[in-house]
Parts: sequence; C-alpha cells; structure tokens
Amino acid sequence: MAAETTTTPSAGDHDANPAAEAAEAVHGHEVSAGTTEVAHHGGEGGGLPQFRFEYWGGQIVWLLLIFLLLYILLGRVFVPRLRKVLDTRAETIAQAVAEAKQVQAEAEGLAQAAKAEVEQARAEARRVAAEAKAKAQAEIAQRQAELERELDAKLAEAEGRIRGMRDQAMSNVSTIAAETAQAMIQKLTGQAAAPAEVEAALAARTPAGAH
Repeated sequence: MAAETTTTPSAGDHDANPAAEAAEAVHGHEVSAGTTEVAHHGGEGGGLPQFRFEYWGGQIVWLLLIFLLLYILLGRVFVPRLRKVLDTRAETIAQAVAEAKQVQAEAEGLAQAAKAEVEQARAEARRVAAEAKAKAQAEIAQRQAELERELDAKLAEAEGRIRGMRDQAMSNVSTIAAETAQAMIQKLTGQAAAPAEVEAALAARTPAGAH
C-alpha cells in the first residue's frame, strides 16, 4: 500500500542530523501504527452500523430523544390544535343546530299565528255573512210587509170601487125594472101605475141583502 511505503533515509543524512533522524523514526512509527489500525478496521468487515452492538447505545438515546420530541410536539402543538379545530367544529355544529331549531320554532309560531288569523278571518267572514243574511231577510220581510200593506190597501180600494159600481148598477137595475114594470102595466091595463106602488112591489120581490 501507499501508506505502508516509506523512504529510508541514507546513512549520510542520519550522520549529518541526529535530530532529524529521531523525528523521522517517530514519524515512521506513527505511520506504521495508523496503517496497522486502518488495516485492522478494514479487516473486520462492512455492514450497517445500526446492526452493530457498539452503536446501539447511541441509537437508543437518539430514539428516545426523537420520541420525546415527537411526544412534546404532539402534546403541545398538534393535539391542542386538532382539539381546538374539533371543538370549533362541534361548537359550530351545535350553534347551527340551535339556530335551525330556533328558526323552526319561529316558523311554527308564524304558522300557528297565520292559522289563528285565518280562523279569525273565517269566523269574521261567517259573522259578516250571517249579519248580511239577517239584514237581507229583515229587509225582505219589511219590503214584503210593505207590499202586503200596499196590496191590502189596493184590494180594499178595489173592493170599495166594486161595491160602489155594484150599488150603482143595482140602483140602475131597480130604476130600469121600475120603468119596465110601469111600461108593462100601462100596456096591459092601459093605465099608468104609480111609481111608489111599482117600487114597493119590486122591493117586496127583491131578496133581503141584494143591495
């Protein structure tokens, strides 16, 4: 090897400088020792240091440190943030549910109020219709009574005119009958009958209540 190759100083050099000879001897011994140690470690073979017992102590320490660091990060940073997010989400959901329930309650209240108003409007409409019907019936009854009174008055007036016309006709009939009777008596007997006698005879032959 290049590390094992050393130059041997000449005898003239050693004789000329004894201090240099001592330094070269020490240096040569160190180089030989380093070369021997390198050869020794190289002869032990390769492989991953994680599977060598002499490194397990440091690996365990680092593993504990990393675990502790992760535990601190999870306990102090990530878990609180995650918990805060979950709490905020739960609070938001609860608030939304509460608002939805409140809106539903308000909607039900408005529906009940609207239903009550509709029922009240229907009752008012029925009352107004009943009042209008009663008023119309009263007006109809009043108008009918007025018409009946007018009709009765007209009937009474007509009956009065009819009685007057009947009486007039009956009086004319009596006069005609008296004149006819006088003419017949004069024609049959040749003498004129007295009007009083003719009227008395006709009155006796006329039934009672004919006038």
